[in-house]
Amino acid sequence: MTSSSSPSRKVLSKIACNRLQKELAEWQVNPPSGFKHKVTDNLQRWVIEVAGAAGTLYAGETYQLQVDFPEHYPMEAPQVIFLHPAPMHPHIYSNGHICLDILYDSWSPAMTVSSVCISILSMLSSSPAKQRPADNDRYVRNCRNGRSPKETRWWFHDDKLEL
Repeated sequence: MTSSSSPSRKVLSKIACNRLQKELAEWQVNPPSGFKHKVTDNLQRWVIEVAGAAGTLYAGETYQLQVDFPEHYPMEAPQVIFLHPAPMHPHIYSNGHICLDILYDSWSPAMTVSSVCISILSMLSSSPAKQRPADNDRYVRNCRNGRSPKETRWWFHDDKLEL
């Protein structure tokens, strides 16, 4: 077993495999601007390089997203986190967890990896300051041993950043 697999992870359904193969093929032809998929043989876990958009606080910086797809994707949202080091942002915790409604309560099967990436880049680009969420230390401390952000009961209290 490699570090990129998890003993509790279930095998992708046929629908999920077909959908991900289609999304990957579309990505290879027309990747979203500012993103690079790191090719592996694991369809269930994607690592995506994110380049900070020009003219933003994150210009010239590069981060990595890890996208883990559940058995019933796209009916269930993927788990999306930033790998270390996570960008300093009011909606991104130091452990890489992202507070963004489309990753949880507002997920729709019509969304794709590309649309999620564009939403995350938009969230980054709109930030007026590089800082952690106010409850970062408490939240990270309570996320014992790699707890999934999907186990969190998120409270989405704003549509924009007001610092």
